[in-house]
Amino acid sequence: MHYSVCDATTDEHLKQFFVDELQRLLGANENDVATSLLMFTQGLEEFDDYLALLDWFQQLLEQAELTEYLQLASFHPQYQFEGVAADDLSHFTNRSPYPTIHILRQDQMTKALAHITNPENIYLENIETLNKLGRRQVEALCPWGI
Repeated sequence: MHYSVCDATTDEHLKQFFVDELQRLLGANENDVATSLLMFTQGLEEFDDYLALLDWFQQLLEQAELTEYLQLASFHPQYQFEGVAADDLSHFTNRSPYPTIHILRQDQMTKALAHITNPENIYLENIETLNKLGRRQVEALCPWGI
């Protein structure tokens, strides 16, 4: 796994950071770099700003015809699923200390999920786990997501 931290704040630099990281991942042997976590330390504190940039990243993957090879998973300190109550614990499944984008190789996801019965239910199991822990413990474990 490759971790990369971006301190840039301008759209131009944020987008170039993403392109550089895509090239790094695609140019690496999957046994050396299987996946990349991109963490943004500044400039994307507002969830809507983050979503706009994430949308640009996704469009770039589509335009470059890379969606059959790569996928994006998104995390943000204030992540909120559309149509879900603001205080629902489910949001914590995608909350992280910093705005983060996980670039995953499709082939590796397919291999990993091949050994899991009903992978489409993973998110439901994650939500169930959070609910079992309860709000107090979840917020204690993830104070940046409150």
